[in-house]
Amino acid sequence: MQLQEKIVRIIQLLKEATKDMPPTLTTSLIREYGRDPFIILISCLLSLRAKDTATYPVSKKLFERVRTPEELLKMPVRELEELLYPLGFYRKKAQTVRSVCQELITRFKGKVPQTEEELLSLKGVGRKTAQLVLGSAFKVPTICVDTHVHRIANRLGWIQTTHPDETERELKRLIPQEYWLDINTYLVMWGQNICVPISPKCSQCVLSPLCPKIGVGKRR
Repeated sequence: MQLQEKIVRIIQLLKEATKDMPPTLTTSLIREYGRDPFIILISCLLSLRAKDTATYPVSKKLFERVRTPEELLKMPVRELEELLYPLGFYRKKAQTVRSVCQELITRFKGKVPQTEEELLSLKGVGRKTAQLVLGSAFKVPTICVDTHVHRIANRLGWIQTTHPDETERELKRLIPQEYWLDINTYLVMWGQNICVPISPKCSQCVLSPLCPKIGVGKRR
């Protein structure tokens, strides 16, 4: 089986295997609020170095009160920090989302931009966040590479990379574009539930027969 055929087969297996798993943060918020670019952008910034299970309820509380950059900036800083406290790094995150909101207002008339270049020009927005917004909010064909995507793609032997930017380039070369928007969702769910960072659950993994388990030591 050629590598691209193998990748497509694994994507098909993941589509079926993840059906009953808890949805990702972004999927949950899209179901709740639709493809709102502002909500997707801010929730992604809040999720950095935090688990989806912690970020979702905090995001819900925030978006019950604010739905635009202008509304977020009207919230007192102390109040915003208290709301974000469960996520850790709450002062820095409050500062980041306020700064992004200010830029959205002054540079983009309060709207989230729809190009990679403009998104990356926002202070605090990196490639992961930019690609997630492009794909999830605007359905621009792209691949969002987070820690799960990077780890699992290397474990599966699809790529041999050390940096997420390199992973993104290689995956775009290998994966047919029709699967780009889904691969992050599938691999994030798999990485949260089965192919965890330490001691992955290989005995429960439908991909095990196709997986060389590169870099995996202890497993369950």
